Amino acid sequence: MSTLAIHNGRVIDPALGRDGIADVVIVDGRIARVGPNEGDMVVEAERIDATGLIVTPGFVDLHTHLREPGQEHKETIATGTRAAARGGYTTVCAMPNTTPPLDSKAAVESVLREAELSAIVRVLPIGTITRGRAGKELSPAGELAASGVVALSDDGDAVADPSLMRHALEYSTRFGLPIAQHCEDPSLVAGGHMHEGWVATRLGLRGRPASAEETFVARDIALAELAGAHLHICHVSTAGSVALIAAARARGARVTAEVTPHHLTLTHEEVAFGADYQSAKYITNAKVNPPLREEADLAALAIALRDGVIDCIATDHAPHSTSDKEIEFDLASPGLTMLETSFGLCMKLVHDGTLSLPTLIERLTIGPVRAWGLDTRAGLEGIGTLAPGALGDVTLLDPNADWTVDPSTFASKGHNTPLGGRQLRGRVVATIFGGRLVHETDRVVAL
Repeated sequence: MSTLAIHNGRVIDPALGRDGIADVVIVDGRIARVGPNEGDMVVEAERIDATGLIVTPGFVDLHTHLREPGQEHKETIATGTRAAARGGYTTVCAMPNTTPPLDSKAAVESVLREAELSAIVRVLPIGTITRGRAGKELSPAGELAASGVVALSDDGDAVADPSLMRHALEYSTRFGLPIAQHCEDPSLVAGGHMHEGWVATRLGLRGRPASAEETFVARDIALAELAGAHLHICHVSTAGSVALIAAARARGARVTAEVTPHHLTLTHEEVAFGADYQSAKYITNAKVNPPLREEADLAALAIALRDGVIDCIATDHAPHSTSDKEIEFDLASPGLTMLETSFGLCMKLVHDGTLSLPTLIERLTIGPVRAWGLDTRAGLEGIGTLAPGALGDVTLLDPNADWTVDPSTFASKGHNTPLGGRQLRGRVVATIFGGRLVHETDRVVAL
């Protein structure tokens, strides 16, 4: 019997409404007891002193690109899950834009087998909506559901054909799977490389307008309501999308949504100026789809996250090789490496008073779980909480630790972040998966 006792931390478990000083005891990979001095009652255990730290359920990410199979030069399941552990994540949902895509039972099972061999946190695969992510023919949703996928998505590309999208939504209801849509109208963003605004004009780059996202959000909400299906909107980035989601939810539509740390905190000015605002540049590490938007969008997203209109934070961790990014802006691949900086970046909203710390923790833990009903799936009962009997997944945080982002030290193969050299306030101190310490810093003190 293995036992781990975490002493004297501030335990925040939004699923149970718990917030106070307590011990957490994990026995054989499951939460055994949580409460004041509970650790003192255990005779033989590994012990961690969490005095001054925050103790939460392990973070859950609904949107991670692990790149394996086929793009191992960008990331592998091994390196991606090490990056996840450093970011406090104990569960990551792997997007299917791999080579080959996850559009068959064999492809999904290959990911699950590799995860068993090399992952240090939980990997839940996502299947494709269409075969080959080509937007022409539906993938075999029943086969994918039976193989263990937790959602269907062609992320990176929207399903443009409205009739096909309608049928995908209708088909998904037979298997209880959410359809996670990348909402950007391909005809409106064609040739665009960043947000359509004054920065794009100054740099001479064609933009991707906010309306490209909003028209597809409106279309897909209407189709989901028609089908009675569960639509999940990936990486919401505009104020207009927020208004559409809020209205749909008020009508009782089954619509959930996520927002990324970068869309919450970085604007399109990042592309031209980065952190110094000294001269205009073309910063490819700030190129992402959907693009970074404007301050008004950031404010609307933060309010929607606070109020629960947006269910959760998802990283959209998208590692790329140096050759994908250190080229002309219009040729550079879109995407940011985000797992290891997610918490520190999101803490900006806590330190400026936009979010409370318990609200942020909710949106990183039980929020994503409830959005997709992960805790109703076999083997995942108790995910996202520290209730007795729950999975022994725990994250320890120092909300006031100042640290400087150094991409060269990332566990991820992807160093494509615009945050290099910047100081963040708030850091993951340790990550525990199934009762086993899979990441720790020198802030961890064993008793």
